[in-house]
Amino acid sequence: MNPLSSIHRFETIARLKSEIFDLVIIGGGITGAGIALDAASRGMKVALLEKQDFASGTSSKSTKLIHGGLRYLKQLELGLVREVGSERAIVHRMAPHLVVGEKMLLPLIKGGTYGALSTSFGLWLYDVLANVQGEDRRKMLDKQEALDIEPMLAKEALLGGGYYAEYRTDDARLTVETLKTAVQFSATVLNYAQVENMLYKNRVIGVRCNDLYSGEVFDVEGLCVVNAAGPWVDHLRQSDNSRYGKRLFLSKGVHIVVPRERLPIRQAAYFDAPDGRMIFAIPRHRVTYIGTTDTPYEGNLDQISVLREDVEYLLDATNNMFPKAELSVHDVESSWAGLRPLIYEEGKSVSEMSRKDEVFCSPTGLISIAGGKLTGFRKMGEKVVNLVADRLKAEHGKNFMISFTDKIPLRGGYFRNAAEVNRYRHELAGRLDVLQLPAWRADYLVANYGRQSDAILEQMLTYLHVPETSLACAEAWFAIHQEMALEPLDFFERRSGRLYFDLPGIAPVQEAVLAVFAQALQWDSATLRKKRQNLEEAVFEASCAFLSVKAEVV
Repeated sequence: MNPLSSIHRFETIARLKSEIFDLVIIGGGITGAGIALDAASRGMKVALLEKQDFASGTSSKSTKLIHGGLRYLKQLELGLVREVGSERAIVHRMAPHLVVGEKMLLPLIKGGTYGALSTSFGLWLYDVLANVQGEDRRKMLDKQEALDIEPMLAKEALLGGGYYAEYRTDDARLTVETLKTAVQFSATVLNYAQVENMLYKNRVIGVRCNDLYSGEVFDVEGLCVVNAAGPWVDHLRQSDNSRYGKRLFLSKGVHIVVPRERLPIRQAAYFDAPDGRMIFAIPRHRVTYIGTTDTPYEGNLDQISVLREDVEYLLDATNNMFPKAELSVHDVESSWAGLRPLIYEEGKSVSEMSRKDEVFCSPTGLISIAGGKLTGFRKMGEKVVNLVADRLKAEHGKNFMISFTDKIPLRGGYFRNAAEVNRYRHELAGRLDVLQLPAWRADYLVANYGRQSDAILEQMLTYLHVPETSLACAEAWFAIHQEMALEPLDFFERRSGRLYFDLPGIAPVQEAVLAVFAQALQWDSATLRKKRQNLEEAVFEASCAFLSVKAEVV
C-alpha cells in the first residue's frame, strides 16, 4: 500500500481507527506538517488530520517567501530576525530546489519609509543577524545603479536603493513535501478529515473525525493532541473550554497576479506604498505577483474574498513605484486572499503585531500553537515536539531522541546545493525541448517537484495529447498517486500552482485532467459534472472575484 496515494484512502482510515498514536495533530498546514515531520523522525507514532486539503488555508496564501523579516528590525524584534534568518538557510539546505535564492531590491524614495543611512545600517544588521555570507551580503546603490538594475522605477522620486538576499518558495509545495517526508518516517496523514470534537477521559485522549468523502465518522486515539489549525486554533480552544488569556487576531492578506509583459520587472522588489506600508512585487515564470494587504478580518474563515478595494490598493501602490506599467484591474489575471493568525496585542495596529509564535497548554492536556511565520515552521515543530516528548516521558515512560530535522532533506530535494539544482534544471530543459515544451517549464518543474520531475516526464509519455496537456495529465496522475490529491482543485491550486501562476493555461487542459481524476477515482458522470463545476467556480473566483464589486460601482 502506498500511504500517499488517494487510491488507498480507506486503508489509511483503517489504520487511523485501529491504532493508538503517540501524537494526533489537528491541521495540515505548514505548522502541522513541521510538527509531524519532527515527531515522526524522532520515532513517535504520528497521525495528522486536515479538514480540507493540505495547505488549503494560510499555507497556500502567503507571499511565498522564506525571508528573514527585514520589517521586524523596525520593530526591534532582533531575536525574531536572528531566528528566521538562520532558519531560512536551514530550509534552503533541506530543499534547495524549492527554496531558491532571490535578490531583492529595496528602492529608496523621497519621503519613503527608509532613508539611506537607516537602510544601510538595517541591511548590514540584517546580514549579521542572519549570518549572510559572500555575494549575498547587502549592497547600497545610488540612483543610477538602482535604475540600471530596475529601469521601471519611478525616476523622479528615486534616491537609490538597497540590494539584499531573500529566498522564494511555493508555500503549498513546501507543506506537501514536508508531509510526504513525514510519511517516509511512518506518519499517517489524511486530508478531508474534519475533526468534529475532542475525546476525553479526564483529559483529551483523541479526536472524533468525519471523512468528508464517505461520510464515515470515526475516532482517532492519541496520548497527546496538538491543535495546529491556524486561523481555526481559537475555535478548537473554545470547544475545549480553554479559550482564555491570549487570543488570535486575524489579518487578511491579498495578492494579485499580472502577466509578466504588463509588469516586466527584472527582479523582485520590496517597495513603499503611499500609506507607508511595504509591498512585494515578484517575477515568477510567466507572471509577476504583487502583495500584500494587511487588514483586520472577522468574516467567514472558509470564504475569504478578494475585494475591488484590495486590488486597487495594490495596483495604486505598484503604479506609484512603477509608473510606466499603468496597471488596471483588467490586467489582473488571478488573485488570492489568506489569513494571518496573529497573537492579539492591545493597543497595536495590525502591521505592528508580532509574528512570533506562542504555545498554549490547556488543563485537559490539549496543546495549541498559533502565530509564527512560514520561515520558522521547522523551529515551531521542534518546540512543540519537545513539549510532547517531555510529556510522553513523564506520563508514559517513553523516550525519544532530540530533533534532527535540520539534517533531513525534503522529498524531491536530494540536491547538495543550488549549483546541483541548476545543473539538473539545465539537463531537464534539454529534455523538455525534445518534448516541445517551453524552456520556462524546466524552472517550473524543478521548483515544484525537484528530482520527482523524472517520474512526471516518464508518465507524460503515456498520454497522447499535445505536450502541454500531456504534462498536465502526468502531473495530475502524480498528484493523485503520490500526493493524496482528491479534487482537481487540489492539483490546479496546491500541487501545481496553476490556479495562480498559469490561470489561462487551465482551460486548454481542463477536460483531459478531469478525465485523469475520473479514471483514477472511478467517478460516475454526475460526479464528473459536479467536479467540473467546482473547478470552474474556483477559476472564476480567482480571476474575477473583485469584478462583482466593480459591477456594484458601475
